[in-house]
Amino acid sequence: MRAHAPTRSFRADPALIGVTPSPVRLSLPAQARNIAVVRRALEAIAEELALPRRLIEDMRLAVTEACTNVVRHAYTEAEATQANAMRVEMLPETDGMRVIVEDRGRGLGPSPDARGPGLGLPLIAALTSQLEVSHGADERGSRIAMSFAPTPIEAA
Repeated sequence: MRAHAPTRSFRADPALIGVTPSPVRLSLPAQARNIAVVRRALEAIAEELALPRRLIEDMRLAVTEACTNVVRHAYTEAEATQANAMRVEMLPETDGMRVIVEDRGRGLGPSPDARGPGLGLPLIAALTSQLEVSHGADERGSRIAMSFAPTPIEAA
């Protein structure tokens, strides 16, 4: 029979932490299976920040969409396997989180495999409190910077 020692949860007593979690930076091949890695890391940090569940779900959806754009549109199949093809930064803040998804691929614009404008960026814009879309480092690729913060519930 195993005895279970009580463990202390830092989330249960914020005074034990006193600071927000450290930033997390991921560099991954632009492959579909790595989107799940990003989602798990994002959710763990958001839960540590004790963000509302609804906000966490919005974050997961927006970041999944941004990463999916990198996987589907930024690179040729051979380029996508590079270890740093998709870069994601998760920057905890006192009242939410900022997430940056960046690639060095084709950049923003019509994709040869698309039949018109997609719904990805409008969806991301609707889920974020602030959105910045630009070229990536050295004017290559794309950079999507998303800020997420809880919104107060307005009385009717």
